Amino acid sequence: MNRKIAKIRKIVLKTISYLVLTALGIVFIYPLLFMLSASFKTNQELMTSMSLIPKSISFDSYINGWKGVGTYTFGHFMKNSGILVVPVVLFTVISSSLVAYGFARFKFKGHGLLFGAMLSTMMLPNAVVIVPRYIMFRQMGWLNTYVPFYALSLFACYPFFIFSMVQFIRGIPKDIDESAFMDGCSTFGIFVYMILPLAKPCLFSMAIFQFIWTWNDYFNPLIFINSVNKYTVMQGLRMCMDSSSGISWGPIMALSLIAILPCVIIFFAAQKYFVEGVATTGLKG
Repeated sequence: MNRKIAKIRKIVLKTISYLVLTALGIVFIYPLLFMLSASFKTNQELMTSMSLIPKSISFDSYINGWKGVGTYTFGHFMKNSGILVVPVVLFTVISSSLVAYGFARFKFKGHGLLFGAMLSTMMLPNAVVIVPRYIMFRQMGWLNTYVPFYALSLFACYPFFIFSMVQFIRGIPKDIDESAFMDGCSTFGIFVYMILPLAKPCLFSMAIFQFIWTWNDYFNPLIFINSVNKYTVMQGLRMCMDSSSGISWGPIMALSLIAILPCVIIFFAAQKYFVEGVATTGLKG
């Protein structure tokens, strides 16, 4: 009898948990579904109906939205974001993994102090560092270029990624390094041929985070870039909103959907490595 009650209780609890998770999933995905639905509606229907099913499917919002602003199509802003994001992601992965390898595998004078100082920068909000960065980049003549973004990623200015990578590398047995060293492998060779392949999940997580953050960044490009020709996709989206006296929400919804599409594709393409990287980074160290 007790077993039967326990079994029923287990089924009830599992059913309730599934229902709660399903409800939460619907709540979180509803804005995306609404955006998808709204992109196929006319502006009038969008303002008068909350239904997710449009009365008639129209691609006018995509066609009109893709025309962009002035002589610049929305594809031009997408291309600019690609030119900005791809090098930033590559530089971030390379520089952060190198710095993390140094902190995780080598002990040197001031090791703890430097590591603590690096971690302390995680507590600094962007508003604190944006002014000195702007002054420095202006004196260097880097404003209105993508060089400030490349420089920050090339010199490992993202402590969150360094810390995550350090935790992962510390979970890799040092016996692997010692065996490779005895076989004649150099320190850099150990990093390239032993550490990086094992740290692939963490590297993918790092790349996905940086891609999404940089692609969706509006504030920093707004500060450092002032030429419309070099605007990123988020700046271009804002320009499309301000291009007329009244906002045409249909094209805006269509462009917003197009803007987030690369992030969605990247995430699902590397979902396996991303989940594994987040899980193992939290367990190791």
